[in-house]
Amino acid sequence: MFTKLKSSSISSLFLILYSMILLPVTVSFILEEKSILLEWSIIQVSSSMMTFMFIFDLVSLSFSNVVCLISGCVMLFSSSYMSHDPFLKRFTWLVMLFVLSMNLLVFIPSLPALLLGWDGLGIVSFALVIYYQNMKSLGAGMLTVLANRIGDVMILISIGLLVLQAHWSIVFMWDFYLKSWVVLTITLAAMTKSAQIPFSSWLPAAMAAPTPVSALVHSSTLVTAGVFLLIRFFPFLNLIQEFKPTLLFISVLTLLMAGIGANYENDLKKIIALSTLSQLGVMMMSLGMGMPFLALFHLYTHALFKALLFLCAGMIIHNSSNTQDIRHMGSLFSQAPLTISCMNVANLSLCGAPFLSGFYSKDLILELSLNNPTSLIMVFLIFLATGMTAAYSFRLSFCSLWGHMKNSPFHSKLESDPYVNWATTILTTAAIVAGFCLQEIFLTFYPNPFVIPSILKSLTMVVISIGFFAAFISWSEVFNNKSMNKVKFFFSTMWFLAPISAQPLTKFSMVLGTNMIKSIDMGWLEILGGQGSSMVTSNLSLMNQKIQVKTFNFFIVLILFFLIILFQF
Repeated sequence: MFTKLKSSSISSLFLILYSMILLPVTVSFILEEKSILLEWSIIQVSSSMMTFMFIFDLVSLSFSNVVCLISGCVMLFSSSYMSHDPFLKRFTWLVMLFVLSMNLLVFIPSLPALLLGWDGLGIVSFALVIYYQNMKSLGAGMLTVLANRIGDVMILISIGLLVLQAHWSIVFMWDFYLKSWVVLTITLAAMTKSAQIPFSSWLPAAMAAPTPVSALVHSSTLVTAGVFLLIRFFPFLNLIQEFKPTLLFISVLTLLMAGIGANYENDLKKIIALSTLSQLGVMMMSLGMGMPFLALFHLYTHALFKALLFLCAGMIIHNSSNTQDIRHMGSLFSQAPLTISCMNVANLSLCGAPFLSGFYSKDLILELSLNNPTSLIMVFLIFLATGMTAAYSFRLSFCSLWGHMKNSPFHSKLESDPYVNWATTILTTAAIVAGFCLQEIFLTFYPNPFVIPSILKSLTMVVISIGFFAAFISWSEVFNNKSMNKVKFFFSTMWFLAPISAQPLTKFSMVLGTNMIKSIDMGWLEILGGQGSSMVTSNLSLMNQKIQVKTFNFFIVLILFFLIILFQF
């Protein structure tokens, strides 16, 4: 029986078992408020001690628990979704390496050693994005890896700057005269990994990866690494006065851009990717308001329902002849009731519907934003983006799940696969229950009660309802209008970020390459190289030939002259 199990099933069993064993350990650490720091000294170079460190605390253990639970469910789903793939074992190894990289990032609080997990995520994500080997996947993979390389370089610069502190431990950082530069490099590194403006274009492009990978990357691993880094560094970053307002401004812009872009997008996976981007904006916004534990709370709840949303989307794509365009879907509710029920739970949780996990974290962040001394424009943009979330979620559901049937009748709508059913059921349960359970933990970090008027209290629900209503009114106009105008192009290309991120770089390198070929390869190198030396030698040989002919003629004339003189005497 065991020999018949696929590699993905074995790995999913291992991950879920690890998550279950880790859960009581995490709970005991939370109840006792305990932290363990293990440190191994490796070498000492010019008063800087190179050490390898591990940290076991509330953040690292709970993060590892969530990552492994989601990864286990995703691998279980892959057993069905990737069953026809001839290289399933390779895929499983890549995903397991990805999960290992994330766990290393979580448990290591020392910057040089943290690069193991940080770079591991970047390299393995590139291998996973180009898994389906074609030109589109390669383009998406290159965009992903090059955007993430900026973050890697920033981490290396921060390691160089922190030589002055003679250690790189995140938990023991203190104020020094280059702190503003360190804060800048770390913030930029986090912004590239979590795809904040202006590094946002790689996140929808990474959808070229298989759907299980998208579920993992866009829920709890790669994109959350930047948010996690800022949560870890937060006490140090908070020393700089400009850090929070700047991060708040960038995150709200990202939140708004992703929300508007998702309403113009027609690709099912890209809509969910843009919703991930908007939720990353919410997490960064929470950090910008000085609430790191609320950002972590939303990170966990979002990871659970977003993974579920991707798995349901994967199942829809798998059963719709691999169609990803929501304009070609319709009336899926009657054909795949379990998948669609789970998808509705995830969608409602994303919108912040009451008593689902997204509500507990998102609603709390929005209410605290009203309580926070921030500008009115920021609050308006935050709530506008929240309304946009409800609008694109409703548009997605209305078009693909409840609208008229627009697809071919030959689709195979199968819901008898136990792998998929178990994976979606576990995540659905987590998406319903997790928010309520986790709020008991995270609210202990905010002991002071805050009271806001009932009008402001109900503002979130009002905004979500307006978002639903706006989508209901405008969805037919948006879908029936197939012409592309400048405004539509602006919003659907993420405020021109997608073409700007890829095309100028490509054009610059190609124009530079052409000019170099013309001026160097076909210019100076030809003159100084092969053709030049050939011309010089041929000219020299011609000159030599001419000299020899002339010399020969001169000697013949001279001999004749001497012979004539001899004959005369």
